[in-house]
Amino acid sequence: MDVEWALEELRRFIGLTKLRQPASGGGVVFMGDFASPVGRNDDIVAAAQVVEQILDRVLPRWRTEVPDDGKERWVRHHQAAIRAVTALERQTELAERFGDNAPSISAADLHPWIWSAARSLWQSGHYREAIRAATIKINAETQNRVSRRDVAETDLFKQAYSDDPPQPGKPRLRPAGDDGGKTAKSLRRGVAALAEGCFAALRNPSSHDEIQELSEQEAVEQLATLSVLARLVDGSTTAQA
Repeated sequence: MDVEWALEELRRFIGLTKLRQPASGGGVVFMGDFASPVGRNDDIVAAAQVVEQILDRVLPRWRTEVPDDGKERWVRHHQAAIRAVTALERQTELAERFGDNAPSISAADLHPWIWSAARSLWQSGHYREAIRAATIKINAETQNRVSRRDVAETDLFKQAYSDDPPQPGKPRLRPAGDDGGKTAKSLRRGVAALAEGCFAALRNPSSHDEIQELSEQEAVEQLATLSVLARLVDGSTTAQA
C-alpha cells in the first residue's frame, strides 16, 4: 500500500465528515443535536468508495469493531478513518515496541481468489466459513482451468497435476517453468499433495458446526496456506490433448 496516499485520502475524508452544528441566526435558535457533516453528501459518498477499501486493509474488522451511534450515517466511517490514520502513522513504532518487528501478513494482500471469497465472512468474524469459502473458490477456479465439472477437490488436483499426458476431456495443469524433468514432476506431486492437505485439514473441519471458531491468527495462517495453493494454480498452464 502507498501509505502517504492512503493517509491523504483518510485525512480528506475525516475533514469531509467532521460534524458541525448549524449556526443560529435570524431569530432561529437550534436546540438539541442538529450536527451534520461539513462536506457535501456527494463528495462524502465518492470519497467513501476509496476510504472503505483502505479501511478494509488497515482495519479489516472496522465494520463490527468501531461503534456506530446510529444517528449520523458517517460516524463509524469517521471514527474508523481516525483509527486508521494512527495505525498507519505509527505502524513501524508499534511493531518495534510490541514485537520483534517480524514480517506481518495481511489477509487483504493474499491471492485475490482467496480474499475475494473470504472477505465478507472474514469481516463479520466468521473465520471458519471464510476458510470454507476460499477452498470452494480454489476448487472452482481449478475446474475452470481444465474445463471439468465431473471431478472436484482432491481427485480434481490429482488428475489435473498427473504426470500422465493430457487426454481428450482431461487436460493437465503444469506449474510455471515445468520442463517435464524430475523437479517439475516433484512440483506437480507437491501441488496435488498440498491441495489434498488443504481440503482435508482446513476445509473439512470448517464444514462442521460443532467445531469451535478459529482465532483470527489461526484463520490468517490458514488463508495464507490457501493463498500459496491459489498462486500455484493461477501460475499453471493448461496442457490440452
